[in-house]
Amino acid sequence: MAERTTTTINAALAGTIDIGGDLPVNRFGFGAMRLTGEGIWGEPVDRDECKRVLRRALELGINFIDTADSYGPEVSERLIAEALYPYPEELVIATKGGLLRPGPGEWVPDGRPQHLRAACEGSLKRLRVEQIDLYQFHRPDPKVPFEESVGALVELKNEGKIRHIGLSNVTTGQVEQAQKLTRIVSVQNRYSVYERSSEPVLEFCSLEEIAFLPGVPSKGVRSPPTGLWRRSPAATARPRPRLRWRGCSSIHPSCCPSLEPRRWRTSSRTSVRSRWIWLRPSSPSSTRSPRSRPIDERGR
Repeated sequence: MAERTTTTINAALAGTIDIGGDLPVNRFGFGAMRLTGEGIWGEPVDRDECKRVLRRALELGINFIDTADSYGPEVSERLIAEALYPYPEELVIATKGGLLRPGPGEWVPDGRPQHLRAACEGSLKRLRVEQIDLYQFHRPDPKVPFEESVGALVELKNEGKIRHIGLSNVTTGQVEQAQKLTRIVSVQNRYSVYERSSEPVLEFCSLEEIAFLPGVPSKGVRSPPTGLWRRSPAATARPRPRLRWRGCSSIHPSCCPSLEPRRWRTSSRTSVRSRWIWLRPSSPSSTRSPRSRPIDERGR
């Protein structure tokens, strides 16, 4: 019987892209949304484990981390700095602003220019940097003209506080609207095998050579009435794979219960969804972000 071998996954195997044309990163990144407490609120149960996960991510070749000031709020950004500062030269950290957090599980858009300026300057301090590599407008605010919100980011870019500007939770029309004001280098929307409402945005980004960052790509169907995620009807027929640790997760590449190499096993639905994302025909500048499984098991 042939001996089975253990393969350590490295993010470089996914290939690379250039965000903004001058920030080369591996297409397999790390999303730091769940480096927080329950409901993306407050401190995590085990801060040391979260910092270990961040360091392990870099050991596995990940050089793109996505976070936001609203994750915690502020918790995720602080943990990243505590664990990784001073940062490796090749590491790119993207963060977002434009949401208020009244409480656990609550997200309120705030696109006022004064808020976005305060949010950006707060992120600069927490991340301990003089310039944010990629700053993304987290969500359009229906109470504030979209041009005013994007204009605030343009001012911050002109001041040298932002290197590149991205958008999140937007339509194709909003991307085109923003492009009239500044260069947009990335778009981050929900996208998965079950959630394809952003297909037109993905195709537009491909044509415009804009990096598309799929949010929660391995999740199930989104329930319109509640905005919560639920499993698809077909998924209920089999037991759901269980994670050994739920203290941390990832929006872009990987979450991380245990980050140690394991032997190949039967593919879970999460693995299949992640492979579907990986194989989708799209712009070579698309950053993929499977989640909900240990980093060392991505792509299996």
